[in-house]
Amino acid sequence: MEMFFYGFMQRAFQASFLIAFIAPILGLFLILRRQSLMADTLSHISLAGIALGLLLNVNPTFMTLVVVVIAAVSIDYLRMLYKSYSEISIAILMSAGMAIALVLMSLNEGGTNTSIQQYLFGSIVTINVAQVRLLLFLFTLVVGLFLVFRKPMYVLTFDEDTAYTAGLPVKFISIIFNVITGITIAVIMPIVGALLVSAIIILPAAIAMRLSKSFNLVILVGIFIGQIGMFTGLIASYQFGTPPGATITLVFIAIFIITTILKKMISHLRYKKAKHV
Repeated sequence: MEMFFYGFMQRAFQASFLIAFIAPILGLFLILRRQSLMADTLSHISLAGIALGLLLNVNPTFMTLVVVVIAAVSIDYLRMLYKSYSEISIAILMSAGMAIALVLMSLNEGGTNTSIQQYLFGSIVTINVAQVRLLLFLFTLVVGLFLVFRKPMYVLTFDEDTAYTAGLPVKFISIIFNVITGITIAVIMPIVGALLVSAIIILPAAIAMRLSKSFNLVILVGIFIGQIGMFTGLIASYQFGTPPGATITLVFIAIFIITTILKKMISHLRYKKAKHV
């Protein structure tokens, strides 16, 4: 196909491949920790970092990384403060991030709004070589940390009290996870857009959880689904001229609907078969 001869499409597919590996790993832990909306919260906060960077004439990506790291630490602090109501930290910081972004945008109306639009919707086909390299570094970091801390994170995710009793540095691991999630969102956001980055992180893992009950298998199935969704969405976007991020998200939603229907049909057939035996 002719699209594979274009440099921007080659970079887009490289980025899609790397994102499809990163997303299910982070997404599964976010779902199991009841923090699915944290990705959305950090994407809102990232907008504040971008707006601040543009206002101060500082690299928006660098400023966003600083802001999301501070926010990620704050989320864990507020989560410990409201231990029985951990979603409060998400609500507070999501509101604060969007409010700060809007105020900063209003202080610099000379061009900030146009730049913010680019980050709101993103475009994977405009990715440059530096962003691909940054994604490759992030891929190495996330996969490496997952392989090293898989068992501690597994215990921490399902039973924080047991993890603490076992002597695991619960607070440190939790903060590191939040920071890595924040950095991932800051890197991915210009590519897929702030409005859709949480969907692309959460959906592959959510679909994989419908298909498998094993922790490790969910990760593998999630990566496989991520590859299918990212590549299919990217090809469809090129063919029909639709926004890449939105098209990829719709493909994931379609996969979710199809797998849910198929699973229910299979369960119904098994029930009927068992009833007749």
